[in-house]
Amino acid sequence: MPSLLARNLPAAPIAVLRRLLPWPLPALAAWALAWVMFRALLAAGAPAWLGLLAASAFGVGCGLRLHNRVRALVVAGGFPASLLASGLAGGLPAWAWLLPLTLLLLLYPRAAWRDAPLFPTPAGALDGLGHAAPLPPGARVLDAGCGLGHGLRALHRAYPRARLEGVEWSWPLALAARLRCRQALVRRADLWAGSWAPYDLVYLFQRPESMPRALAKARAEMRPGSWLASLEFEATGWSAQRVLRCPDGRPLWLYRLPLHASSAGGPGR
Repeated sequence: MPSLLARNLPAAPIAVLRRLLPWPLPALAAWALAWVMFRALLAAGAPAWLGLLAASAFGVGCGLRLHNRVRALVVAGGFPASLLASGLAGGLPAWAWLLPLTLLLLLYPRAAWRDAPLFPTPAGALDGLGHAAPLPPGARVLDAGCGLGHGLRALHRAYPRARLEGVEWSWPLALAARLRCRQALVRRADLWAGSWAPYDLVYLFQRPESMPRALAKARAEMRPGSWLASLEFEATGWSAQRVLRCPDGRPLWLYRLPLHASSAGGPGR
């Protein structure tokens, strides 16, 4: 299962290569390793469809380690595309090509297509959050769309005494997050369906198109004094109390309820 595979990828060659080598060499390395896996399984007598499934799962897992969306898709789709182009796929039954698609559907059910794809919170991205938005011990903190749990781990570093919760619609990702984040309560649920009223801070790493909906939900449900934290994407037209800079340069936008419109039409500082 690609989500569980990705849990063990920090020690994999792709995790090292993407830090040491310029793009596109990490993608080429991931594709080469997927081909090695495919060929090794065939040499061991495994059916071709199993080789396709295993190598595609490896490629998807490698893609999950990248924070750039386009590059992640390139890495994940590289092996199936190259296998098809090579002409070696002639012996595969037609249904075998449903296997890579099934992997993606397990990770991203149709109901979650409107939300952000899986792109993990970078290491250290939330290290300044506890100081900028202090919370009392026992405060409830939600990672809305927690994926594999990278954001939950970062939130635990920022708020070690908070009660952490995560919601994730994809059941393989929710399962992987439970296994990786024992300090948090992770539920398989729609991040938009549950109420945000009980939480002192809600953390998002979504996409620009999701921000108006997130701000509307926060305004309708969250208590005065609570916080909405959005990594990378601002809520245009609303004043942010803080804008932190992550180690990789991305902004972390902090909005405190009740929200106030920005007089200049952009975020406040």
